[in-house]
Amino acid sequence: MTEYIFDLLKLILPAALVLYGMYSLVNNYLTKEYQKRILELRMKNSEVVLPIRLQAYERVCLLLERITPSNLLVRVSSAGQSAAEYQRVLLAEIREEFNHNVSQQMYMSDQAWQMVKRSKEEVVTLINRVYHELPENAKGTDLAKRVLENILATEKEPTGSAISFLKQEINQVF
Repeated sequence: MTEYIFDLLKLILPAALVLYGMYSLVNNYLTKEYQKRILELRMKNSEVVLPIRLQAYERVCLLLERITPSNLLVRVSSAGQSAAEYQRVLLAEIREEFNHNVSQQMYMSDQAWQMVKRSKEEVVTLINRVYHELPENAKGTDLAKRVLENILATEKEPTGSAISFLKQEINQVF
Protein backbone atom coordinates (compact mmCIF):
# COMPACT_ATOMS: atom_id res chain seq x y z
CA MET A 1 0.00 0.00 0.00
CA THR A 2 2.85 2.36 0.80
CA GLU A 3 4.35 1.66 -2.58
CA TYR A 4 1.02 2.49 -4.23
CA ILE A 5 0.84 5.87 -2.43
CA PHE A 6 4.44 6.60 -3.36
CA ASP A 7 3.73 5.85 -7.05
CA LEU A 8 0.61 8.00 -6.88
CA LEU A 9 2.58 10.88 -5.38
CA LYS A 10 5.17 10.55 -8.16
CA LEU A 11 2.37 11.14 -10.65
CA ILE A 12 0.36 13.78 -8.81
CA LEU A 13 3.21 15.93 -7.52
CA PRO A 14 4.70 16.82 -10.95
CA ALA A 15 1.20 17.43 -12.32
CA ALA A 16 0.39 19.71 -9.36
CA LEU A 17 3.65 21.62 -9.86
CA VAL A 18 2.91 22.05 -13.57
CA LEU A 19 -0.64 23.22 -12.80
CA TYR A 20 0.62 25.65 -10.17
CA GLY A 21 3.22 27.00 -12.59
CA MET A 22 0.62 27.46 -15.31
CA TYR A 23 -1.75 29.14 -12.85
CA SER A 24 1.03 31.47 -11.76
CA LEU A 25 1.93 32.38 -15.36
CA VAL A 26 -1.69 33.00 -16.34
CA ASN A 27 -2.32 35.01 -13.21
CA ASN A 28 0.76 37.19 -13.83
CA TYR A 29 -0.24 37.69 -17.44
CA LEU A 30 -3.80 38.68 -16.53
CA THR A 31 -2.58 41.04 -13.80
CA LYS A 32 -0.19 42.77 -16.23
CA GLU A 33 -2.92 43.01 -18.88
CA TYR A 34 -5.30 44.51 -16.33
CA GLN A 35 -2.69 47.07 -15.25
CA LYS A 36 -1.96 47.88 -18.89
CA ARG A 37 -5.65 48.48 -19.62
CA ILE A 38 -6.01 50.66 -16.53
CA LEU A 39 -3.03 52.72 -17.70
CA GLU A 40 -4.51 53.05 -21.20
CA LEU A 41 -7.83 54.14 -19.70
CA ARG A 42 -6.11 56.74 -17.52
CA MET A 43 -4.21 58.07 -20.54
CA LYS A 44 -7.44 58.42 -22.53
CA ASN A 45 -9.10 59.97 -19.52
CA SER A 46 -6.33 62.55 -19.16
CA GLU A 47 -6.72 63.48 -22.83
CA VAL A 48 -10.33 64.37 -22.09
CA VAL A 49 -9.99 65.75 -18.58
CA LEU A 50 -6.90 67.92 -19.05
CA PRO A 51 -8.58 70.40 -21.43
CA ILE A 52 -11.58 70.57 -19.08
CA ARG A 53 -9.30 71.24 -16.11
CA LEU A 54 -7.50 73.98 -18.03
CA GLN A 55 -10.81 75.56 -18.93
CA ALA A 56 -11.91 75.41 -15.28
CA TYR A 57 -8.76 77.20 -14.15
CA GLU A 58 -9.27 79.81 -16.87
CA ARG A 59 -12.86 80.37 -15.82
CA VAL A 60 -11.97 80.66 -12.15
CA CYS A 61 -9.16 83.12 -12.96
CA LEU A 62 -11.68 85.12 -14.96
CA LEU A 63 -14.07 84.99 -11.98
CA LEU A 64 -11.35 86.33 -9.72
CA GLU A 65 -10.42 89.06 -12.19
CA ARG A 66 -14.08 90.07 -12.53
CA ILE A 67 -14.58 90.36 -8.76
CA THR A 68 -11.28 92.15 -8.18
CA PRO A 69 -12.53 95.44 -6.74
CA SER A 70 -10.70 97.68 -9.20
CA ASN A 71 -12.21 95.76 -12.13
CA LEU A 72 -15.62 95.29 -10.49
CA LEU A 73 -16.02 98.98 -9.73
CA VAL A 74 -15.18 99.96 -13.31
CA ARG A 75 -17.54 97.36 -14.78
CA VAL A 76 -20.49 98.01 -12.45
CA SER A 77 -21.40 101.67 -12.60
CA SER A 78 -22.35 103.58 -9.46
CA ALA A 79 -24.02 106.41 -11.38
CA GLY A 80 -27.04 107.81 -9.56
CA GLN A 81 -27.06 105.19 -6.82
CA SER A 82 -26.80 105.60 -3.10
CA ALA A 83 -23.99 103.79 -1.33
CA ALA A 84 -26.52 101.27 0.03
CA GLU A 85 -27.90 100.53 -3.44
CA TYR A 86 -24.44 100.28 -4.93
CA GLN A 87 -23.30 97.94 -2.15
CA ARG A 88 -26.26 95.64 -2.87
CA VAL A 89 -25.53 95.70 -6.62
CA LEU A 90 -21.83 94.92 -6.06
CA LEU A 91 -22.56 92.05 -3.68
CA ALA A 92 -25.18 90.63 -6.05
CA GLU A 93 -22.68 90.81 -8.91
CA ILE A 94 -20.05 88.96 -6.85
CA ARG A 95 -22.56 86.31 -5.79
CA GLU A 96 -23.74 85.84 -9.39
CA GLU A 97 -20.20 85.52 -10.72
CA PHE A 98 -19.29 83.05 -8.00
CA ASN A 99 -22.45 80.94 -8.38
CA HIS A 100 -21.97 80.84 -12.13
CA ASN A 101 -18.55 79.22 -11.66
CA VAL A 102 -19.05 77.11 -8.53
CA SER A 103 -19.02 73.85 -10.53
CA GLN A 104 -15.41 74.48 -11.58
CA GLN A 105 -14.26 73.36 -8.13
CA MET A 106 -14.61 69.78 -9.39
CA TYR A 107 -11.51 70.21 -11.53
CA MET A 108 -9.15 71.84 -9.06
CA SER A 109 -7.58 71.00 -5.74
CA ASP A 110 -9.42 71.66 -2.50
CA GLN A 111 -6.71 74.10 -1.51
CA ALA A 112 -7.16 76.11 -4.73
CA TRP A 113 -10.92 76.24 -4.30
CA GLN A 114 -10.53 77.35 -0.67
CA MET A 115 -8.29 80.18 -1.87
CA VAL A 116 -10.95 81.24 -4.38
CA LYS A 117 -13.66 81.22 -1.70
CA ARG A 118 -11.44 83.13 0.71
CA SER A 119 -10.71 85.77 -1.93
CA LYS A 120 -14.41 86.19 -2.66
CA GLU A 121 -15.11 86.61 1.06
CA GLU A 122 -12.29 89.16 1.37
CA VAL A 123 -13.83 91.24 -1.43
CA VAL A 124 -17.28 91.03 0.18
CA THR A 125 -15.84 91.92 3.58
CA LEU A 126 -13.95 94.88 2.12
CA ILE A 127 -17.06 96.26 0.42
CA ASN A 128 -19.18 95.76 3.55
CA ARG A 129 -16.57 97.25 5.87
CA VAL A 130 -16.08 100.34 3.71
CA TYR A 131 -19.84 100.75 3.30
CA HIS A 132 -20.37 100.70 7.08
CA GLU A 133 -17.65 103.35 7.51
CA LEU A 134 -19.50 105.77 5.19
CA PRO A 135 -22.03 108.36 6.36
CA GLU A 136 -25.68 107.38 5.94
CA ASN A 137 -26.33 109.67 2.95
CA ALA A 138 -23.22 108.63 0.98
CA LYS A 139 -23.39 108.03 -2.73
CA GLY A 140 -22.29 105.02 -4.72
CA THR A 141 -19.34 106.99 -6.05
CA ASP A 142 -18.20 107.56 -2.44
CA LEU A 143 -18.27 103.82 -1.81
CA ALA A 144 -16.30 103.13 -4.99
CA LYS A 145 -13.75 105.81 -4.15
CA ARG A 146 -13.22 104.53 -0.60
CA VAL A 147 -12.86 100.90 -1.73
CA LEU A 148 -10.18 101.93 -4.23
CA GLU A 149 -8.42 104.08 -1.62
CA ASN A 150 -8.44 101.13 0.74
CA ILE A 151 -6.82 98.88 -1.88
CA LEU A 152 -4.21 101.52 -2.66
CA ALA A 153 -3.43 101.88 1.05
CA THR A 154 -2.88 98.15 1.49
CA GLU A 155 -1.21 97.82 -1.92
CA LYS A 156 -2.90 94.43 -2.29
CA GLU A 157 -5.91 93.25 -4.26
CA PRO A 158 -7.91 90.70 -2.25
CA THR A 159 -7.89 88.30 -5.20
CA GLY A 160 -4.18 88.55 -6.00
CA SER A 161 -2.95 85.66 -3.87
CA ALA A 162 -5.63 83.28 -5.21
CA ILE A 163 -4.80 84.15 -8.81
CA SER A 164 -1.10 83.54 -8.13
CA PHE A 165 -1.87 80.24 -6.45
CA LEU A 166 -4.01 79.06 -9.39
CA LYS A 167 -1.24 79.96 -11.82
CA GLN A 168 1.30 78.02 -9.77
CA GLU A 169 -0.97 75.02 -9.49
CA ILE A 170 -1.73 74.85 -13.20
CA ASN A 171 1.97 75.28 -14.01
CA GLN A 172 2.63 72.08 -12.05
CA VAL A 173 0.52 70.22 -14.62
CA PHE A 174 2.83 71.30 -17.41
